[in-house]
Amino acid sequence: MKIAVVGTGYVGLVSGTCFAETGHHVICVDNDNSKVEKLKGGELTIYEPGLDTVFLRNTKEERLSFTTDLEGAVKASDVIFLALPTPPGEDGSADLSYVLGVAEQIGHIIDKDEYKVLVDKSTVPVGTAEKVHAVVAKNCKGAFDVVSNPEFLREGVAVDDFLRPDRVVIGTSSERAKETMQRLYEPFVRQGNPIYFMDERSAEMTKYAANSYLATRITFMNEIANLCEKVGANVDNVRIGMGSDGRIGKRFLFSGVGYGGSCFPKDVQALFKTAKEHNYDFKLLDSVMGVNGAQKFKLAEKMSAYFDGDLKGKKIAIWGLAFKPNTDDIREAPAIYTIRELLKAGAEVYAYDPEAMENMKEIFGDQVTFVEHRYDALKDVDALGIVTEWNLFRTPDFNYMGELMKDKVIFDGRNLYNTKDMKELGFYYNSIGRTTIY
Repeated sequence: MKIAVVGTGYVGLVSGTCFAETGHHVICVDNDNSKVEKLKGGELTIYEPGLDTVFLRNTKEERLSFTTDLEGAVKASDVIFLALPTPPGEDGSADLSYVLGVAEQIGHIIDKDEYKVLVDKSTVPVGTAEKVHAVVAKNCKGAFDVVSNPEFLREGVAVDDFLRPDRVVIGTSSERAKETMQRLYEPFVRQGNPIYFMDERSAEMTKYAANSYLATRITFMNEIANLCEKVGANVDNVRIGMGSDGRIGKRFLFSGVGYGGSCFPKDVQALFKTAKEHNYDFKLLDSVMGVNGAQKFKLAEKMSAYFDGDLKGKKIAIWGLAFKPNTDDIREAPAIYTIRELLKAGAEVYAYDPEAMENMKEIFGDQVTFVEHRYDALKDVDALGIVTEWNLFRTPDFNYMGELMKDKVIFDGRNLYNTKDMKELGFYYNSIGRTTIY
């Protein structure tokens, strides 16, 4: 099948590459000429483990190509995926201008006697498929259907998620579009994982509901962790005790310094706004946003309290800048909030991340000293803050760290280390939801 993917951001690039991997011919479209030229030259514009191998294989075998020519790509394709940004507006609602703008252009392109399937891959509010249909229909001479097909990719394991999905959700009321989407996804569900067909509005709601629920689980555990610190309980023990209950499960129960990324903050906010537009007060999501916003300041607050409210001139190392490990994505990353507070208080910040430093430099520039190695950040520092749980931070050389640091002080926002071990090693160790080690 011939596919066009409009948008070469995270979702578009992973989707297009993985569709090509199963034998489809894919044209990825972007209006950013410099990005397209990089991709044509074999240079990935995002970091995602495993994507480079699949990308290079399919570009070499000419199943995956890149262009700025939307009209040519649409005319050459049977299915057109819209993988465009839907950033939050000032009021929290999803901005559909990119999606509807491209839809309008596509309406002018589809000719008489042609049939195209347009697929919303972007995360969009309930009712967007109908809006896209109306915009395309205004100028379209041919036949088309609009399908909602939300993505459920996790950054860091997105290639595996796409190639081996636990489910595929497709919203359409058209039998013709249903048959097309069934054929398109058959290679991905051979092991029996389901394709769920439903109406467009339910598919759109499924994406928002799933992400909002996961964000709520994380937020609940952060509240439990904060209470554990007050009452002397250990949140790790609580997590194990809770997660062993089959009704609850073990995933998304780790406490920390809040969630970030391109999905959870935006989607929770958009669902809350949707509820408001329909005169429903979604109190739970309002609380989730408030709690998560406060949690992102937790590490900086702990540091400030330790130094009696005076961080001026203190040298602070930060390990981890991406919003989660195995990505270079810093959108809404807790590290941004931590570093801003430290700089505002007059601290000197030395930061390291294996993938996200270039992106973080665009925000902080020379206000932060970015180092090439994790240990380089520790020389003569007053404290270390751990914000992202990269694997290389899990088993460091603590003795060497102690030699480098001015004071053996660690604030761990991801609970990477055993508190008993840290006590034996002689560190001051302040983590989330556990007793502080002096």
